[in-house]
Amino acid sequence: MAVFSATWSLTYPRPIEEGDLRDEYPLALLTLALEKTGVKYSLLPSERILLQGKALRQLKENREINVMWSMTDIQREKDLLPIRIPISKGLIGWRIFLINKGSQARFAGITSLQDLINLHPVQGEDWPDTKILQANGFNVVTVRERNRAFQAVVTNRAGYFPRSVIEGYQEATIPSIANELILEEKLAIHYPAAMYFFVNRGNTTLARLIETGLQRAVEDGSFDALFMSSHEEALKQVNMEKRKVFHLDNPLLPEKTPIEDEKLWYFPEVVKKSN
Repeated sequence: MAVFSATWSLTYPRPIEEGDLRDEYPLALLTLALEKTGVKYSLLPSERILLQGKALRQLKENREINVMWSMTDIQREKDLLPIRIPISKGLIGWRIFLINKGSQARFAGITSLQDLINLHPVQGEDWPDTKILQANGFNVVTVRERNRAFQAVVTNRAGYFPRSVIEGYQEATIPSIANELILEEKLAIHYPAAMYFFVNRGNTTLARLIETGLQRAVEDGSFDALFMSSHEEALKQVNMEKRKVFHLDNPLLPEKTPIEDEKLWYFPEVVKKSN
C-alpha cells in the first residue's frame, strides 16, 4: 500500500472529564486503525468540551472536529458518514443498572419486563437509548448529561440508570458514584446496537482510511485482542451469563447495520431470555 507523505490531522471531541475511561478504548482502537494504514497522523482533542449533541452538530457542519464515536441511529446516519464496524462489538446494547444502595431487594423481585417498565429509568435527552426504551414502553426520565442521571437516581427521581456493560462497571468504581450507587446484581436488558466512528458526510477519504485500518485489525486479530484486553475484566465482573436478560427491539437501528457478520459482535455464552 502506498504511504501518504502528508500528515492526517484528526480532531475528536474533548472528554467532558479529564481521564474519562470511556474514551480510552475508542482512542486506542482509532490509533490502532490508523497505524494499520501506515499513514502519518496526529490525533488530538478539540479545544473545548463538546457534549454529545453539540459534537454531532459540529461534525455535521464540519467545525471543530472531524471524527467522533457514538451509538448509531437512523438520523445520525443521515446527518453523518458512519464507518460500519461496531467498535464495541455491540456491548453498547447490553445494559446493566446503577441503582440506589439498599434497592437490590426491590429489583430481585422483578420477574417480567412489565415489572421493570414500572420502575422509571433515566437517560440523556439526546441519546438514542431514550427513544429505544420509549418505543418498548418505558417512561424515561431525561437529563441533559450523564452526571445529572446519577443524581436523578440518588434523589429517586428515577429508579435506575441503564448503562452499557463497560460503562456501568467502570462508573461503579468511581468513589463519588460508589458512595451513593451500586450495580444491580441480577438483571439486564439487551437491544441490538452499534457504536461507530463517524466523520462528516463529505469526508469520504477519511472514512475509507479509518475503515481500511479497522478491517485490517479485524482480519489480523488485533481488533479482538484490544477489545478483550480492554473489556475482559468488566465482562467477567458483571456476570452477564447469570443475569436475567430482557430483550428489546431497536426500531432506530439502520438497515445497513452488519448484524449478520458474526465476527463483528460479542455475545455472552449463555443468555436467559425473557418475554
